[in-house]
Amino acid sequence: MAALSVNTNYGAMVALQQLNSTNMALSGTQERINTGLKVASAKDNGAIYAIAQGMRADLSGFGVVLDSLDRTGSTVDVAIAAGSAISDLLIDMKEKALAASDETLTTAQRAAFSEDFKALRDQIDTIVSNAEFNGVNLINGSTAEITAFADADGNSVITVQDENLSLGGGVVTIAATASLDTATNASALVSTIETSLTNLNQALARLGTSSKALTIHSEFVTKLRDSLEKGVGHLVDADMAKESAKLQALQTKQQLGVQALSIANQAPQIINSLFQ
Repeated sequence: MAALSVNTNYGAMVALQQLNSTNMALSGTQERINTGLKVASAKDNGAIYAIAQGMRADLSGFGVVLDSLDRTGSTVDVAIAAGSAISDLLIDMKEKALAASDETLTTAQRAAFSEDFKALRDQIDTIVSNAEFNGVNLINGSTAEITAFADADGNSVITVQDENLSLGGGVVTIAATASLDTATNASALVSTIETSLTNLNQALARLGTSSKALTIHSEFVTKLRDSLEKGVGHLVDADMAKESAKLQALQTKQQLGVQALSIANQAPQIINSLFQ
């Protein structure tokens, strides 16, 4: 049995140490509940925190990659939509040219076909000049290629080549001044338009392949980012059910510790009874 002393209360010191330890544990549990993290800073677990921060940096990088892929994909999709519209115009132009090549037409009748043809021809220029997304036009010859980030470090890219669909170019070979003023010119334009359609279909196929590649890679990056995010969660997220149970236990322990300290603090009062 410990000696009774007015100077030293060993029981109270032990009870206070236990209460302080409980309070520290309770504070840690409350912090995990408040943040939802078991490793919120380097002081909680330096090694795990460093690993998690590195993975978070990759997550941020993949967010940038997805933005880049989305922008590039949208630019390519606009080019494909414009190319499809031009393809429809070429089909209509072929019909006009074929009709105008008929030798039995009067001058007035052929002129009517020619005016329709010119309107369709000029519409191609309008489409080409307006097929722009985010300041980039992939079909007017102003951009040689566009690139999208493929990895979180920016070391790898996906490249999409331009397809110049302007009149008189390598794809749409119809001259910007083409008309159906004579049956001979109209007949020649039928062949030119057929060639342009073949070229345009090939260009659209290339753009479509690029668009699909961007979509596939975007889906892959999304899954990869989700996996990384899940991995970070496994490293640093707190088990809320476990923390809830621990909180209840520590609160009970805290209350008992306060009671134990109160009892220990009453021990010196026994000395008073010895001198009554």
